[in-house]
Amino acid sequence: MVRTMGRERAMVLLRQLLGDVLRQLRLRQGRTLREVSAAARVSLGYLSEVERGQKEASSELLAAICKALGVPLSHVLREVSDLLALAELQAEPVMAGAPQRERISETIPASPVPDSPEAIAGDAFRGDMVAA
Repeated sequence: MVRTMGRERAMVLLRQLLGDVLRQLRLRQGRTLREVSAAARVSLGYLSEVERGQKEASSELLAAICKALGVPLSHVLREVSDLLALAELQAEPVMAGAPQRERISETIPASPVPDSPEAIAGDAFRGDMVAA
């Protein structure tokens, strides 16, 4: 997910994050590359390269893949955006002057992301915050 450019700088490649999200969505559905590529009308090899972050998906291709997966494009882009934000936080110290080893992930405990709004218990869930 993160590529190193020299020793002092790391860069996140958007196409790799996008590919990771698409692959995870496909695998969660228990579908094969062949099934999704046929439904999206894209070659199996090209879809594989997109999932591996080796090819940039055009907006038209991305829309076709999302439609084949039955997932809104906004959902995919939101997941990619969240992963990108986390990767950016990992690349920066928590505060100016903090030691390089002190990262945000070391100060905030990880919590699992719920699969659906229904999985959120109690008052934490607000229906008005869910996209229709």
